[in-house]
Amino acid sequence: MEWWSDNSWVAWLGLAAALGVVEMFSLDLIFMMLAVGALTGAVAGAFDLPLALQLLAAAAASLATLTLLRPRLITRLHGGPELTLGHDRLLGTQGQVTVRISATDVGRVRLAGEEWSAAPYDTMTTIEPGETVEVLQIRGATAYVHPVPRLES
Repeated sequence: MEWWSDNSWVAWLGLAAALGVVEMFSLDLIFMMLAVGALTGAVAGAFDLPLALQLLAAAAASLATLTLLRPRLITRLHGGPELTLGHDRLLGTQGQVTVRISATDVGRVRLAGEEWSAAPYDTMTTIEPGETVEVLQIRGATAYVHPVPRLES
């Protein structure tokens, strides 16, 4: 028992290392949070605190990291940017009208370097070539657009 009181921090470090190795295989951050608790126990052991306080410090640190830190880390690791594929990536983008667009005439618009057939989103709108439009919807191969108001200076 004398060895434990003199070198408890070594045992806590060994436990932290073992938990770190287990974490490398599980990859769910539970064992990493327990390893943080073991490191806290090692710090308490290095200050020659009684075993009960070392255990209490390790348990408190483990519980705190499991409840406060792990959920945030999991959210960050598993969350990512929304990936838009296909035509949906053009929604909200702006382009230039190349051929007049009206309710009766399907025109053309240049979007992201490509020519698209285009129709007005509002059927009462006519859009002349050279105007800037925003894509509000895509149905099939036709972009439904609305003119972007020009800022007068």
